[in-house]
Amino acid sequence: MNIAFVLVQSTIGHEMEVLNDLLKLDYVKEAKGTFGYYDILVKIEAPSENEIEKIITKKVRKVKNVNTTTTLSVISEQEHL
Repeated sequence: MNIAFVLVQSTIGHEMEVLNDLLKLDYVKEAKGTFGYYDILVKIEAPSENEIEKIITKKVRKVKNVNTTTTLSVISEQEHL
């Protein structure tokens, strides 16, 4: 299983709405509100890197009031350390 963390910046005042919409997406395992430049931290687990890319570009970024995303892909060889 491949893992990526996505940092999401949303429109002010819509953070909870965006968080709830993100939690409804397939392969999204967690979403937590954060303080700072980014509003939400999302954990995605999918069978392949290609699938993660599709989820981020075609689903996460299409959620209403998502303004920007930054993706941190986990190095698969280090997952079990």
